[in-house]
Amino acid sequence: MHVIRADQVFDGDGFLGRTDVVLDGPNVVAVQEPTEYASEVVVEDLGAVTVLPGLVDAHQHLTWDAADPLAWHAEHDDSALLEQGRTNARRALSAGITTIRDLGSRGRVALQLRDETARSPLAGPTLLVAGPALTTPGGHCWFLGGACTDADELVKAVARLDEAGVDVIKVMATGGNITPGSAPHESQFRLPELKAVVDAAHAAGLPVAAHAHGTGGVSDATAAGVDTIEHCSFFTEDGIAEDPALIQRLAESGVAVSLTAGTPPGTTPLPAVAARMPALLAHIRGLREAGVRCILGTDAGIGPGKPHDVLPLAVVQGVELVGIPVTEALAMCTSRAAEAIGLGRRAGRLRAGGTADVLVVTGLVDEDPAALVRPARVLRGGVRVA
Repeated sequence: MHVIRADQVFDGDGFLGRTDVVLDGPNVVAVQEPTEYASEVVVEDLGAVTVLPGLVDAHQHLTWDAADPLAWHAEHDDSALLEQGRTNARRALSAGITTIRDLGSRGRVALQLRDETARSPLAGPTLLVAGPALTTPGGHCWFLGGACTDADELVKAVARLDEAGVDVIKVMATGGNITPGSAPHESQFRLPELKAVVDAAHAAGLPVAAHAHGTGGVSDATAAGVDTIEHCSFFTEDGIAEDPALIQRLAESGVAVSLTAGTPPGTTPLPAVAARMPALLAHIRGLREAGVRCILGTDAGIGPGKPHDVLPLAVVQGVELVGIPVTEALAMCTSRAAEAIGLGRRAGRLRAGGTADVLVVTGLVDEDPAALVRPARVLRGGVRVA
């Protein structure tokens, strides 16, 4: 056994004072007050650090090159995408991100990457992957190969993805910001098509993540019964919609909303996002205040401002820009995120019987959230990986 003793522990739900996290191989044995142990037990007293569960990023694109994703896909074959994914996975892991849901990749590349990281903790985080996102011909992220024209084609695509072994189905309910000719406020699929996707996926035991910016897409995705809504930004053609009734429906439905956050210093968001930022921040506050079930995802890979290790900054910026309490912001990328993506039993918390995915950062995060960007140690499945 191995004990990590720290001045502060965040267990996925709240902060604890000076605490021992007891590990035995790939598992957490106990999270308890400091005590005496048998002589053969290694006890490391790390002092003024915070020990947390490994972080969970609910939305990334690991096989993308963030510098120019459209050109990247046009100019590179699957072997290059896989190699890029390996690099990005290791980068994320080094920041303490031990679980990632990859929500859009070409062909079977992300499936291969998932299998590689499953075999070796050093290769990257635990991955859940969607494969090609379902979209319209020429629609948002059509270049991934998931274009469908109607409900029948969508159902057949779900069956193909299920056979390929994906963990989640991704569907583009609206357009997006990075695909020429695609408008994020406009719906691509409406309720009948989205319901067909949800019914087919759930029948196969697969959850559904719906990309939705415009209120029409958000409304239809909620009514269709998707498991998570990505972005949920309420984009209009030139701003952010105010729709309290829809926000109330989201809260009542219990659907998890994956808020997109995190930008490194010196970079700027996509122009469409930057222009709406004050209204978007107010919208996020409104979602929280209404009791919508919110988690954090970064959408890493979609542009230069979205590197694959940016999740810790998403937490810091959520606290500083939106006013989210630090305990809640951390839960949004640990326990809450793990539950929303179906991994609540194994990820997102430090507890007896859980997986030993552990992040140690220098400093006390409750006093200084920026400590989260100072990783001192990362364990995945009990193996030190950074």
